[in-house]
Amino acid sequence: MTTDDRTGPPLLGGERETLRALLDYHRATLAMKCAGLTDEQLRERSMPPSTLTLLGLVRHMAEVERAWFRRTFEDHGIPMVWSEEIDFQAAYDASASTRAEAFAAWEAEVEHSRRIERAADSLDLVGHQPRWGEDVSLRLVLNHVLLDYARHNGHADFLREAIDGTTGA
Repeated sequence: MTTDDRTGPPLLGGERETLRALLDYHRATLAMKCAGLTDEQLRERSMPPSTLTLLGLVRHMAEVERAWFRRTFEDHGIPMVWSEEIDFQAAYDASASTRAEAFAAWEAEVEHSRRIERAADSLDLVGHQPRWGEDVSLRLVLNHVLLDYARHNGHADFLREAIDGTTGA
């Protein structure tokens, strides 16, 4: 794995600054877990019957970013990246995917998410989460996506260790 150049959250920052930094830290963690691996290694499955792979996690997080930022605050009808039925599980099937394809989609969605968050006047910005059929605040969205990354980065830890023995934050 490459060197750890992630930036941690401010120890005394405000709510928004801290949430933004924690989310970016977890985004960087996922990228770090995939660093230096071939497409084949990124597609290595965890253990049958699971189809979970590092590349599948990257694809899934692209869907998460799109669903929780773009679909909630900009375009409720924008299709998901890999599923017309809004099936988050579809993104996990990375059997025919490449690093270039998955990371291009994920990085594009991260940039959209960052733009939406930075343009918001406050964390109280209200959007509509079409999947839930409920209005939600930007505050909830940041926390929800942060928790999703944290959970999946735990999976990424185990996947990476199984691939080449690399462990660590």
